[in-house]
Amino acid sequence: MTDTAPPAASYLTQEAYDRLKKELAKLTGEDRAEISKKIEAARDEGDLKENGGYHAAKEEQGKMEARIRQLTQLLENAIVGHAPADDGVVEPGMVVTVEVFGETLTFLLGSREIADGSGLDVYSEKSPMGKAILDKKAGDVTSYLPPKGKESVQVKVLSAKPYVG
Repeated sequence: MTDTAPPAASYLTQEAYDRLKKELAKLTGEDRAEISKKIEAARDEGDLKENGGYHAAKEEQGKMEARIRQLTQLLENAIVGHAPADDGVVEPGMVVTVEVFGETLTFLLGSREIADGSGLDVYSEKSPMGKAILDKKAGDVTSYLPPKGKESVQVKVLSAKPYVG
């Protein structure tokens, strides 16, 4: 049985979308050409079984191609927009503060690609907690079933502000 459902869309700011588009162009252009040259040069050295340079270049190529696939899928299915309205309602692109188990957590709700280099933890809006708090506002209490849990977890939304990266 195969999963034929289309990939779920992810929210990206215009800035994050542009940055990722630029990264994809570099990877599929000059970086691909560079790795091809490395592989060809290593191949010319002879026996491929004991050629560390060749194997390292092939591994690098594999990682690069995986990132290209990831970026392509993300960009094809992205919902691109500006920061959400500062209305206190939890939605992708918001920095959310919640209380869980008496602890306060602050994180960005959305794609980790939005928060590039910010140091913020990121929770997907598709995660159990993300789904539970979506469209809630400060003071709302809800619960969710964690992936490996048998009991629901109560979460209280304390605040939601648009992320400004």
